Amino acid sequence: MEDQLWHKTRWPSTVKKSLDYPDEPLYALLDNIAAKNPDAPSTLWSGVSRSFAEVKDEADRIANFLVSRGIKKGDRVAIFLPNLPQYPPVFFGILKTGAIAVTCNPSYTEAELNFQLTDAGVKAVFCMDDKRFTPLTYKAVKGTDVESVIVCSVKSFLPKVKAVLGGLMGKIPKSPHYEEGITYFYDNIMEEFPPEAPDVKIDAKKDLALILYTGGTTGTPKGAMLTHRNLYSNVIQIEEWVQLEPPGGGAPEKLTPGEEIYVGALPWYHSFGLTLTMIASYLIGSAVICIPDPRAGKPPLSDLLSDIQKYQGTVMHCVPALFAGMVNNPEVGKYDLSSIKACGSGAAPLPPELAKNFEAATGALVFEGYGLTETSPMTHANPSLTNLRKFGSIGVPIPDTYSVIVDMETGDKVLAHGETGEIAVHGPQVFPGYWNKPKETAEVFRKIDGKDYFLTGDIGHIDDDGFFVISDRKKDMVNVGGLKAYPREIEDTLYEHPAISMAAAIGVPKGDGTGNEFVKAFVVLKAGETATPDEIIAWAKERLAAYKRPKEVDIVSELPVSTAGKVLRRELRAKELEKRGLS
Repeated sequence: MEDQLWHKTRWPSTVKKSLDYPDEPLYALLDNIAAKNPDAPSTLWSGVSRSFAEVKDEADRIANFLVSRGIKKGDRVAIFLPNLPQYPPVFFGILKTGAIAVTCNPSYTEAELNFQLTDAGVKAVFCMDDKRFTPLTYKAVKGTDVESVIVCSVKSFLPKVKAVLGGLMGKIPKSPHYEEGITYFYDNIMEEFPPEAPDVKIDAKKDLALILYTGGTTGTPKGAMLTHRNLYSNVIQIEEWVQLEPPGGGAPEKLTPGEEIYVGALPWYHSFGLTLTMIASYLIGSAVICIPDPRAGKPPLSDLLSDIQKYQGTVMHCVPALFAGMVNNPEVGKYDLSSIKACGSGAAPLPPELAKNFEAATGALVFEGYGLTETSPMTHANPSLTNLRKFGSIGVPIPDTYSVIVDMETGDKVLAHGETGEIAVHGPQVFPGYWNKPKETAEVFRKIDGKDYFLTGDIGHIDDDGFFVISDRKKDMVNVGGLKAYPREIEDTLYEHPAISMAAAIGVPKGDGTGNEFVKAFVVLKAGETATPDEIIAWAKERLAAYKRPKEVDIVSELPVSTAGKVLRRELRAKELEKRGLS
């Protein structure tokens, strides 16, 4: 690609600007590494390791079973599972039939799951054997095209003694009932179907591998269609981008194939965790720790900290809420986290102060990146080198990625560097559109200089070094008397307060019919710290312009967050409006 502004300033000298992408399906990542290092560990969970050869064997058996159930190329198959060892073979097994995986949030209600299964026209769904998951799945499939529910038990992935004792004592999750006619069991599939995947021709550039649903923060959830090439190219881009300075000095080096241990703390139904952790582990042939619930343990997140120490995790991509939870865990000092060397942060703004605190507590390197469900997800990232990164920015476009700032009204006019507008991106990782929504697809694309650019909905500017700085989402801007206050900037400032561990800012209507708003903040205090709302407001007064300053502060025990770790400002706003009689 031709040189851009960001290539001329802080671009890492060892990172290529343009890359080659194999013309092969995404599941080739599994097949390739299973052929090269069949006995190397792939998944780690509860003391049990599964090799790449075992994952491939199970994926082939699943593909064989799905074909026997009438699943063919282009059909949709859903995964309604937490991060368990079944996830990789199920995911790759679906792709080996030519079908499209549809990942579902494990915290979905019956109605939410039913919507997604119906909208995508799903024909089969994999769910966890559990008193909640399985009955909920049976209810959610009613009225849909689903003909097969495959129940996955954790028992087969536990050490034999633990599985036997757990079964005898009733500690292994199990559904209270199984519906006849549509129920199949993962373990039975492994016994009854040989590892023979069908021979399906895949056009990596055109054929879909995945439908990922957006969070629905702007209305009804939409299914983002991602091709095999979208996802394959993104893991290659990321593998090229993440280069670290060796402990003894010298030229930056990529992550070491076969030697890294990925920490699967982010949910794999979400693009951030799926691409940067689960799929990426197969590109470089390294193991991944399965973390079904990162917040488990007493105090919360203790199980995650324990697994990092136990398995010596080296690469951990997280959201700011998880970084905050770990560094503020009252017992964090008990765990040896020195094995962690690279941490990517995304999905929500990373307060600079939080990044510094996490690095001080662990010795790891944290760099902020950026992406969306529609972009596989990564499009921008800070260099993974301390002398090149910029705290407070999302970094620069990664290899083969173009990005511009366009006007917020039409999205047709490219703005000059330094001007604030909407971020638009073009690259091999950008999706072709929304499932069965041509109108919505057309609305988010613009033709610029002969390239199709995706309008991200995020507001920001490009600085003098070519780094992109996000102000906020379009919909989250606070209109204060005609001036625009950005929640991210306010939250970043509040994070600098020594007593605050988490913060969220929203706009609240003044209720005078003018359409004007004021800023209200919600904060969680660190354990053992005290502060009053008035003290926080006074502290902010010295650091923020009058229109950005919180006029009200609520001190709360916790903030609502999605399972992907994003603070749900919309929930805070909805409750606030209801409380004020403005909803």
